[in-house]
Amino acid sequence: MVDRYGRVISYLRISVTDTCNLRCYYCAPPSGAPRASRDPLRAREIAEVARVAASLGITKFRITGGEPTLRSDLPQIVESLAELPGLTDLAMTTNGTRLAPLAARLRDAGLRRVNVSLDSVDPARYREITGGGDLQQSLEGIAAAVGAGLFPLKLNCVVSASADEADARGVAAFAARHGYEARFIPRMDLASGRYSVVLGGDGGDCARCNRLRLTCDGLVVPCLFSDLRYSVRELGARAALEAAVEHKPARGGPCGTGSLYDIGG
Repeated sequence: MVDRYGRVISYLRISVTDTCNLRCYYCAPPSGAPRASRDPLRAREIAEVARVAASLGITKFRITGGEPTLRSDLPQIVESLAELPGLTDLAMTTNGTRLAPLAARLRDAGLRRVNVSLDSVDPARYREITGGGDLQQSLEGIAAAVGAGLFPLKLNCVVSASADEADARGVAAFAARHGYEARFIPRMDLASGRYSVVLGGDGGDCARCNRLRLTCDGLVVPCLFSDLRYSVRELGARAALEAAVEHKPARGGPCGTGSLYDIGG
């Protein structure tokens, strides 16, 4: 699929849940617990959308959330994606806190690698940033992922301004010691349309953007910073995907619909 700006769309990020076991200050809603979708896509629906996406030229898939490890049928979802023809990459973004007992099973199901959100390697700062999270659980998840062969492992670190911040420097040093890749993501704001290019990654580079997003309740989103939504349940998977590509904006802008935790970041 090629959009009207000549960008080849080959990447689909699939949010499998809008719930999370952490409350990171830059992602969670300002009050109350992260909501649970009233009608999330079933595993078979996700598999069908992915099958159609693959037939249209999508070759790279990423499972996101919320926190995807909260879905009990996650291995089933991974397995259905791993079987797609033409697949070149199958990855998952997770906070890692529930990954340790699942890593080997997910690798056996066909998952190839993971990105782990890690904003500090200082236990107190990690607890503050995540609203009470346990750093040790995330570190155990990282170790289990590498042990299971989910590699190269990447660390996603959100920064306020630059990678020179104290927490970011700590994450960079930790990554260097263990041979992981570190990516520094400038803090985003959907309402104002504020975002920047990811340091160490390709996110935020609009001219090269090759991705679509699927929310856990079945809406195809052409751009994280866009209010456009196309329902796979109302339009069908093919029509929703094609409409998202047709109307994908040249670059992001202010967005008043959805939140990072339910679109998949």
